[in-house]
Amino acid sequence: MSGFAQKWTKTASEGIGSKVKGAVRTEGPIKPRLEHAVRSVQVQISKLDTASTKLRDRDNSIFTHVVGSIQKHDTQHATIFANELAEIRKMNRMVTQAKLALEQIVMRLNTVQDLGDIVVTLAPAMSVMRNVKTGLGSVLPQAEQEFSEVSNLLSGLLVDAGQVGNYTVNFETANEDAEKIVAEASAVAEQRIKDTLPELPSEIVEEGTEETSSY
Repeated sequence: MSGFAQKWTKTASEGIGSKVKGAVRTEGPIKPRLEHAVRSVQVQISKLDTASTKLRDRDNSIFTHVVGSIQKHDTQHATIFANELAEIRKMNRMVTQAKLALEQIVMRLNTVQDLGDIVVTLAPAMSVMRNVKTGLGSVLPQAEQEFSEVSNLLSGLLVDAGQVGNYTVNFETANEDAEKIVAEASAVAEQRIKDTLPELPSEIVEEGTEETSSY
């Protein structure tokens, strides 16, 4: 075995970078570790998809209460339900955004061909993971530990791929790339929520506007 194949399956040697990142390193050939990392991200995507489905179900239930309250001319309860609905939709946007961003990461990781690709792909992926974990903290607290573990996998791969291939990470470019991924995911998530969930009745929107303007 020589050339690319040798680097691809070779266990990275110890170095300064590995000592710094020792807490997140996992010894072993890079390729199977990358495949494991991809599967781990896919598991999180699946969990986010399940969470989004539950939020949509909750959304439908609360929306029914909003409409029912309006039909009874119970504006007070209609407004309360509408405010709860707004929070549910906010959470669903965050979950959907995270899911879309992780799907972009998986798609990129699945196209990796060499060690240089790993470094270029993982650097923004790490930034995206941090962003996603921070955003989901208030929505899915239990996901924080799992996302930290996935981040550790990706971090270890980034360090080892950089050492084995002698690549340097351009963090400025990586952060810009990550911002683009998150911004695109945010825009798509926003549009998806608008397209799939019913709008609040105009009576509630107008009521909310009047209450806001009175302060």
